Amino acid sequence: MQAHYLAGLDLHGRKVVVVGGGSVAQRRLPNLVAAGADVHVVAVDPTPAVESEVAITVHRRAYADGDLDGAWYAMACTDDPAVNAAVVAEAERRRVFCVRADDARQGTAVTPATGVHRDLHFGVLAAGDHRRSAAVRAAITEALADGTSLRITDDRRHAAGVALVGGGPGDADLITVRGRKLLAEADVVVADRLAPIALLDELGPQVEVIDAAKVPYGRAMRQEQINEILVDRAKAGKFVVRLKGGDPYVYGRGFEELQACVAAGVPVTVVPGISSPIAGPELAGIPVTHRGVTHEVVIVSGHVAPDHPDSLTNWQALAQMRGTVVLMMAVKRIDEFATALLDGGRAADTPVAFIENASRPDQRLLRTDLAHAAQTAVEQELIAPAIAVIGPVAGFTDADRVLGF
Repeated sequence: MQAHYLAGLDLHGRKVVVVGGGSVAQRRLPNLVAAGADVHVVAVDPTPAVESEVAITVHRRAYADGDLDGAWYAMACTDDPAVNAAVVAEAERRRVFCVRADDARQGTAVTPATGVHRDLHFGVLAAGDHRRSAAVRAAITEALADGTSLRITDDRRHAAGVALVGGGPGDADLITVRGRKLLAEADVVVADRLAPIALLDELGPQVEVIDAAKVPYGRAMRQEQINEILVDRAKAGKFVVRLKGGDPYVYGRGFEELQACVAAGVPVTVVPGISSPIAGPELAGIPVTHRGVTHEVVIVSGHVAPDHPDSLTNWQALAQMRGTVVLMMAVKRIDEFATALLDGGRAADTPVAFIENASRPDQRLLRTDLAHAAQTAVEQELIAPAIAVIGPVAGFTDADRVLGF
């Protein structure tokens, strides 16, 4: 294979066109977004994770000649070789470098196996041997992290089974060391929408990535189907990583997945993750507990309304608490939850903080009080994923100068 010239591209504010919205595109998008690119995805049926990414523009249609107009960089990521060839042909006419995912030799650029260590970005090309380039990248990352010598073991395979890995609140750096190690050894990755999706770009092309996104009140893979996939792939001799946002057991249905694996006789291990109801507020400068202020914190699901027959929460008792309430999945019904707490006796001037997209580059902090929580959410166009922190600690501002809020 012809040698390639490695270069770092400044894509900030520049148009990048990705044709195709499947798992390959899903892997590439986080790094393009992180680079500040103006990303346009052209796809007939994008995955839920691609479709719901607010930082990109999705065009739900087939590719058409002219879609690369104004582009600085392009990626042909469909499962149709003829379409990919057409994208490359247009790119060459327009003198736009283009990656062809299904046949790198036919494109004008290739995507290296990339890694990040603090402010150091590095890339590895291995003449088309994706498994080896991924192994070298993993070895470099490990060596930089712990200072050991470089040892490349690209032929190592993990035993068949399932690992339920908590990926943390979203930032790729907040996954545990063990979680990242197991992810690098996976044959199959079943990923949630709120998992650190940027890590998928570190996987070799031989790794099967399955989008198990659950878009709020939108498209979602049934939990039973997810369970079946985990069991089926593991029984086929694969090592499966179920990559989840936060912690597997905190509103992550991780124990249901463990039960399915145990019932099927599939070996399963659980890797705890940094849970967003604790980490999100902390990253926004808010402790969920504080000496002399609050002795308790309650994490509550906002998936169902307070008066819904499926609700298991005693909102009257919750309103009588003096400590911290953290509401998850509550954006759509924040007015109902605020009303329930007010009706139960919680003070109208109780501080409330909303943390949107915790740990991501577009993290946002909104402050208000319980009486005006719903109004603030509407006026400020609060979107999921977001956490609501209710209680005295939500009014703490000491860290604002440090964190830049």
